[in-house]
Amino acid sequence: METLRVSGTSRPNAIAGAIAALLRSQGEVDIQAIGPAAVNQAVKALAIARGYLTGDGLDLYTQPEFVKLDVQAEERTAVRFLVKAIQGTPSV
Repeated sequence: METLRVSGTSRPNAIAGAIAALLRSQGEVDIQAIGPAAVNQAVKALAIARGYLTGDGLDLYTQPEFVKLDVQAEERTAVRFLVKAIQGTPSV
């Protein structure tokens, strides 16, 4: 499973494209974000990715959780989004 690391300066449209491509090809993707700005960009990217997937008859499902990561020999808390593709278009 691929891991995408999102920062506070990540472009949501670019991340959304990567999410959609990985969900189409692999069916799942792991997204990690450290800090409120990064989590904000990740959530925006997930919302945009849903729109990218509707033409393929897909939607996404995610489970957020807190995880501990070692970043430059320092333990940091991140928000991890385990994202999976599901069949069906979003209901309005």
